[in-house]
Amino acid sequence: MKYRKKPVFVEAMEWNGKDHRNMYEFLESPEIALMHSIDSTGTNFYIDHVKVKGGLIIKTLEGEHLANIGDFIIKGVAGEFYPCKPEIFAKTYELANKE
Repeated sequence: MKYRKKPVFVEAMEWNGKDHRNMYEFLESPEIALMHSIDSTGTNFYIDHVKVKGGLIIKTLEGEHLANIGDFIIKGVAGEFYPCKPEIFAKTYELANKE
């Protein structure tokens, strides 16, 4: 049998290793980000520059996923986050709007 992926809209942000504040707000919320320093641990991530260049580790139900610079961080349909390699992201997703 063959299956087709249902069309779904996701929010995503490319990790450039520099835009820490916006990534923190994306992974947590702007309100929570204001209460913490950029390099602190959040519910959905933590920073560890020893494990990966850029330091972003995404916490998922399957365990920790290293987010390399250039990876896209996707917010899934259930509010979960996970990194995606740019070449896979480009084959899977297209821009739905400019917001």
